[in-house]
Amino acid sequence: MQISRRALIAAVPATAVLAAAPDRASATTADTTATTATTAGTAPAPRGAPGTPADRATVLSNTVDVFAGTAASNARPEVAAKLAAIAATARTRLAAMDAAGSGELFAGLTLGSSDTALTAAYQYLYEIALATRVPSGAADLTGATAVQQRAADGLQWLYDHCFGDQQAGYYGNWFNWEIAIPQYATKTLILLRETVAASHPDLTAAYVAAMDGYLRNGKDGDVDLDSRFHTGANLADITTDRIMQGALTGDDARITKAVADQATVLAPIDPYALRHHVTDGFYADGSYLQHASVAYTGSYGTGLLSRIVQTVKLLDGTGYLAGTDPAGTAAGWVADSFAPLIFEGWMTEAVKGRAVSRPTTGYADVGTVVESVVDLAAYTTGARAAALAGYAKFVRRESRAPVDPASFVSPVSTARYADLLADPSVPAADLNAPAQHTAFNAMDRVVHRRPGWAFTLARSSTRISGYEYMNGENLLPWFQGAGAHYLYLSGQDQTQAYGVDHFTTVSPYALGGVTAPVQTRRSVPELYGTAWYDNPAAGFTSSSEAQNTYVYFPLSTNSHSGGARSGPYGTCGLVLSDDAACAAAHAGLLPADFVAYANARATKSWYFFDDEVVVLAAGVGDDAGRAVTTTFDTRVAAPGDPVAVTGQLRDGRAFTGPGSGELAWLRYADGGQGTAVGYVLLPGPGRAPLVRVGLATVTRSRRAIRTANPDTAVTKQVFSVGCAQEAGAAPACFAYALVPGASEQALRGYGRSGPLSVLANSPAVQAVRHTGLGITAANAFGPGPHRAGPLEVDGPASVLVREHRDGRTTVAVADPTTARESVTVLLRGRKLRPAGGAEGVRVTRTRGGTRIEAATHHAYGATVEVTLC
Repeated sequence: MQISRRALIAAVPATAVLAAAPDRASATTADTTATTATTAGTAPAPRGAPGTPADRATVLSNTVDVFAGTAASNARPEVAAKLAAIAATARTRLAAMDAAGSGELFAGLTLGSSDTALTAAYQYLYEIALATRVPSGAADLTGATAVQQRAADGLQWLYDHCFGDQQAGYYGNWFNWEIAIPQYATKTLILLRETVAASHPDLTAAYVAAMDGYLRNGKDGDVDLDSRFHTGANLADITTDRIMQGALTGDDARITKAVADQATVLAPIDPYALRHHVTDGFYADGSYLQHASVAYTGSYGTGLLSRIVQTVKLLDGTGYLAGTDPAGTAAGWVADSFAPLIFEGWMTEAVKGRAVSRPTTGYADVGTVVESVVDLAAYTTGARAAALAGYAKFVRRESRAPVDPASFVSPVSTARYADLLADPSVPAADLNAPAQHTAFNAMDRVVHRRPGWAFTLARSSTRISGYEYMNGENLLPWFQGAGAHYLYLSGQDQTQAYGVDHFTTVSPYALGGVTAPVQTRRSVPELYGTAWYDNPAAGFTSSSEAQNTYVYFPLSTNSHSGGARSGPYGTCGLVLSDDAACAAAHAGLLPADFVAYANARATKSWYFFDDEVVVLAAGVGDDAGRAVTTTFDTRVAAPGDPVAVTGQLRDGRAFTGPGSGELAWLRYADGGQGTAVGYVLLPGPGRAPLVRVGLATVTRSRRAIRTANPDTAVTKQVFSVGCAQEAGAAPACFAYALVPGASEQALRGYGRSGPLSVLANSPAVQAVRHTGLGITAANAFGPGPHRAGPLEVDGPASVLVREHRDGRTTVAVADPTTARESVTVLLRGRKLRPAGGAEGVRVTRTRGGTRIEAATHHAYGATVEVTLC
């Protein structure tokens, strides 16, 4: 009996089948054809050598099918809402065209100086043209020659008045001229190919030539792989446009060059052997960077994923992808890069860059991923396809705001999604383990998942930017990479906890996990009156390297950021520092009117267990003597939610917030969302801190964090817990645990007999012991030997030791600076030997214990692990 590929997942964990599944390149042509033709309703053309007229014709027909749908997909009742949305949008655009005034193509879009308005005009024409090519679409639009002619005439008008003049063009954001406008214009030319050929026979060639001319960050009108603009998602966008343009003009060399250029984004970035000096892309540990140093899986990363999948669909049935497997590569990204960052259908804030300030993120971001996953399940085979299908169904089941298939780009994807959800042989299955720790050290991020919650941590370093501001987005970003965390709780509508309203109502100086000086900072538009620091004489223009380095996404100036993981547990450390702009300003390298802000100082460690996330902070203070606040956590609730704050002081008295006191523990509960978080103050060196608990109603406009946001007032209850240090105070240290979902009874259990103990907490070394799990974990900072409990660590390192019940001991070691050749750890106690092969580790018995020397050369922060017995 033959087992269906969709039923296979029932017997094997999703993560295992996706990792072990064969690449698409190994599948037979018959399998591939059967898979890709299932929902589209048309069998793909036979594969052959690229470069034939049939290949180019296939690309053109695929383009129409992808965006307009096919007769078979559009006949499905599940696609009706998508088709209705296409028609409604087109009618809205036609009405705007009818109402256009003098010098306008669409009412309300003033052209000639606004690149965003021009981009919108091309988008509107595309949306009109699309509606005329939809099989089984609206009767007044599908095949409407008069409407097609209006759109074709609009293309001519825009070319004549706004786009054709290379001298007048290229104002504003380069992205619109090199990517956004060509994307809409190219697809519109394909959709209206016959109409344009008949009424404007020279227009297609003129547009393609103009688009080449506007590719000014390229070389000779083409992609330049050495350009800092032609990387990652941006490169995928440009090359996808050029593939379609080549099919449109019969230029096979253009297609093959674009395919080859795009293929460069499929290879993981090796930071020790960069190709074309590019750091943008996916890394071996699943990290994704864009703009050289911004953690960006949740925005640019989703764009790259969807564009690669789109290319697979456009080139299906041709020979252009022969010998490559972009679908298989993208499937690996889903498992390793995207799935860990998605919690109950929500994309974590820590990987969105400036997009955190947009009103539609979170669930919408995951909708984009789900569409790609649905398509990949159709363009891969066997266990890999089954795992992807199971994951798409799992996200649908778990999400508090299920994906709206009408939001998908392609009606064919909408139909495929309906098939998948209705298929009883596809069990919903997560690609993540229930208990999982993911260390994205290449982008200074950690995701720690347990049943009921997920914790994401955002750090920064000399490798990763502390934040991203750009184009009037994310106006108040300064501490988003300074140890800010996001604790997602199961069953909650995450729009009520995070998203745009979290950043609107929570003070930028009081994000959860952040230590900040008490100082009022001004946004870039407030400082300079523009969306950037404008000083061409000093090298500062809107897209200059100086703007990127010092305004948009500055790096931090300390190299220590990273950690070790062992199975589902982990630890990491961070040394807070000024950013590159502040350092350059202090060195006299920036103009006198450039404003830079200095940060506070602290050495911090995080320890990730089953029930708790433990945080240690030492050397907390400010070099300039300013007052400093450290926020242990911040949470928001709706104005009417019944929020309760209860706790106990160290002397045993009850505490109800808000207020201040020497707390033993605190519990925050939101009755409206059915969520709770506990906070335990752990004893350690130094005086017990005075903890400040706040609960206030805050109302602020969404425009406070993004100039393009509507002026919508948001009101939230904002809860915060943390410590405040007065100006000039001596450096302080704190130790506390966050306990998601904890009851008051459980929090009382963290007293003197609790499972957690602080072994060391200083700027030199920080360490904790979890007796219940048999884990000792330490982070050492700076040169020299560092002792904590049974560990002695030589130089900066992260170490996690797990004592198993069968007598084995696992030691995990990482170099958080990424610069060390090796890390040496002395584990005191009985002498141990390796239980098996230990690649990259040298184990020797020594007086008093066991010495472990881990080779960390070129590991880029990855963990080296050995099991001893």
